Amino acid sequence: MCGIVGAIGATECIPFLLQGLRTLEYRGYDSAGLAVLNNGLQRARAKGRVAELEARVAEQQLSGQVGIAHTRWATHGVPAEHNAHPHISTGLAVVHNGIIENYEALRSTLQTLGYEFTSDTDTETIAHLIRACLKGELDGTEPAGDLFSAVQSAVARLQGAFALAVISEDETDTLIVARQGSPLMLGVADDGHYAASDASALLSVTRRMMYLENGDVAKLTRDSIFLIDASGQQVEREVITSSLSANAVELGEFNHYMQKEIFEQPQALGNTLEMISGAGKLEPGIFGAEAAEVFQQVDSVLIIACGTSSYAGMTAKYWIEQVAGLPCNVEIASEYRYRVSVANPRQLVVVISQSGETADTFAALEHAKAQGHTHTLAICNVPESAIVRETALRFITRAGPEIGVASTKHSPLN
Repeated sequence: MCGIVGAIGATECIPFLLQGLRTLEYRGYDSAGLAVLNNGLQRARAKGRVAELEARVAEQQLSGQVGIAHTRWATHGVPAEHNAHPHISTGLAVVHNGIIENYEALRSTLQTLGYEFTSDTDTETIAHLIRACLKGELDGTEPAGDLFSAVQSAVARLQGAFALAVISEDETDTLIVARQGSPLMLGVADDGHYAASDASALLSVTRRMMYLENGDVAKLTRDSIFLIDASGQQVEREVITSSLSANAVELGEFNHYMQKEIFEQPQALGNTLEMISGAGKLEPGIFGAEAAEVFQQVDSVLIIACGTSSYAGMTAKYWIEQVAGLPCNVEIASEYRYRVSVANPRQLVVVISQSGETADTFAALEHAKAQGHTHTLAICNVPESAIVRETALRFITRAGPEIGVASTKHSPLN
C-alpha cells in the first residue's frame, strides 16, 4: 500500500511531491517523508498524515528541483519517524515499495563492513547496499562508476519485489529508478521527468507516461531518460498518453471516494457495456484481434484472481460452464503459483485485476505462462497496466479510476 513519487526538472519540486503524496493517501499509510537535493541532501519525515509532513517541510524550509517522496505502510518495524522513508546512506536517499526477502543476510554483511542501521526496515539495507556498491566494498566487485551503475549492481543482489527511486548529493542532476514486481511508471513533461507508483500521482504535471517493465533500471535527468532492461541492454519503452485526467481523480462534491464511486456505478456499467450494446451476440473481437482463433483452440478455462476479483471469478465459473459448456476452475492467485499443478496448453487462463498491477495475480500469470499456458486473457480496468501488457487477449472494463480502498466498480458483481 506504499506510494512513491519523484521529480527532476527545471522547477521547484516540493509542491509536486506533496501533491503526489496527497493523491496516494487513499492507499493507506502510517508515515510519510521526502528528500530533495539543494546544497546537499535534505530530508523531512513524519509519523501520521501527509499534513504532518507538510508542516515539517515548511518548518525546515526545504526546496529543490530534484526530489523523492513516499507514504509508508509498516511491514518491517513499527510506525515511527525513524522507520519512515526516505532512508539515507552517506548522502544518498532511497524510497522503496515492496519487500526485500533477503534483507537480513544483506544487513548482516553490511554491518560487518561497518554500516550502522538506524531503522528496523528492509529499505535501509538498500540504501547502504547502493553505497557499498559505489565504494566497491562487496566481495568480487569494483567501485561503481556512478549512481546508475551502483543501483544496477545493488538490485541484482535483491530478492523480492521492489520499486525504487534513488537520489544522491554526489550527482545532483540525476534520479535513478528501478522496478521488479512492484509498479512504477515515469512521467514525461516539457519541464522535466517524473516517477510514481500510480498514474494518478502524475496527472498534475503530465498525461504522457512510460510504464517500466520488470528488471528495468532507468536514469532520469531533466532532459533525458536512459533505460536498461533485466538483461542489461539499453531499451526504449513506449510513451503513451493516459486516458485518465486530473478531474477524474478529484473528489468533487462527495464526502469520500467510496461514496463517489458508488454513485459512479451506473455510468461505469454503461461505459463497459457500450462497446457491445446493440449487438445480437458477444463477438470474439472485443477481446482482441486474435480472440476468434484462440477461442477455437480452448477446451477449458482457469480463472486466477485475488479478493473481490476472485469472488467475481467464482460467479463466472457458473456462467461459463452453463452457457459455454466448458469446464472452469477458479484459483486464488497467491496460492496458485506455490503448488504443483498440471498445465493444459488448451486451457484459457483468465486473470482479473482492477488495477492490472496486483502483485500476486501478476506473479500467477507469469507462473502460468512458464508452465506452458499461451492462451491468456486479462479482465482489467487499466489498459496500460502490467497484466494487460502480458496477456494475449484483454477486456477493459472502463470503470474509470477506482481510488476507494473497498471494491466499488471493477467487479462484474458490482
